[in-house]
Amino acid sequence: MARIDLDLAHAYKRDPKQDSDYALLPLKMTFEDGGAYALLGPSGCGKTTMLNIMSGLLVPSQGSVRFDGHDVTRASPQERNIAQVFQFPVIYDTMTVAENLAFPLRNRKVPKEQINKRVGEIAEMLEMSGQLNQRASGLAADAKQKISLGRGLVRPDVSAVLFDEPLTVIDPHLKWQLRRKLKQIHHELKLTLIYVTHDQVEALTFADQVMVMTRGRAVQVGSAADLFERPSHTFVGHFIGSPGMNFLPGQVDEEGFHVGGLVLALPPGRALPAGEIKLGVRPEYVALVSAGTAGAVAATVSQVQDVGTHVMLSATLAGHTIKARLSSDAAQLSPGETVWLTVMGEHSCFYKNEELVS
Repeated sequence: MARIDLDLAHAYKRDPKQDSDYALLPLKMTFEDGGAYALLGPSGCGKTTMLNIMSGLLVPSQGSVRFDGHDVTRASPQERNIAQVFQFPVIYDTMTVAENLAFPLRNRKVPKEQINKRVGEIAEMLEMSGQLNQRASGLAADAKQKISLGRGLVRPDVSAVLFDEPLTVIDPHLKWQLRRKLKQIHHELKLTLIYVTHDQVEALTFADQVMVMTRGRAVQVGSAADLFERPSHTFVGHFIGSPGMNFLPGQVDEEGFHVGGLVLALPPGRALPAGEIKLGVRPEYVALVSAGTAGAVAATVSQVQDVGTHVMLSATLAGHTIKARLSSDAAQLSPGETVWLTVMGEHSCFYKNEELVS
């Protein structure tokens, strides 16, 4: 296991001159020894590039990679002692499950007794003890990917295990089982695990710390609660949550927050710079109230979606759509109806130039 320190940038073009020329903009990041991390973002944001730089498959065009303080920027994956699990299973179909799991250890001349013990431990963690003597060719896709995961985890001395969207080929109803299993394995083995995904549920349920990326930039690193409650950038607010955070552009002056001809008082003790500001509020914190309630704003219902456990209300306020997650009582509302909503409160966030105002 290792602590990994990145201080780098990467461009596939020679002589990059502007931000769009970079696959990874300059960043500094530390992955602590034994931590569980996720790199989360849409396709093309740079997360796989970062993973490949950490693994040694790619040399950064600028900066360095350090494992436990040692510069490994130009070291091979073998020299870094990295295990990597890819999107699709990397196994030998002609081998049994046990032989596949043992292969990385046999390559390193580990004694047979130790191999058998370690293979047994990993098979038990993956709930594959009863399949050890089966040939991999006859197994379903999820079982094959379990073997691939096991091959990454079987070496106890690895610096880190890197996962590049390993659950892509798994049926949705089986994904939660494997995520739970990976989380359990992390707690038991204390390996440094770094997991690349575009799926926020995978990232937030697996990792202790999530790095959210967009357009080659790491915009926030934090826990699930940090990303949900205090997105540091409007992109994080949009990307995290289902649906994402509501944003209302307005103006701030000594009177308060101006939006659509209304003036909303700021939360107690909150001071903001004058000028253009975006108010951000999660649908979970938008409340339906009665007309005349202090701080409430009138909005026009555009859509009501009853999903059983709650109602998702979409309403229009000053030309902007506001979504609110409400109780099932709101299912009786109809499009075109006027409702009163509270959008300002202790959970409100404010953004200037897309960045969170502290």
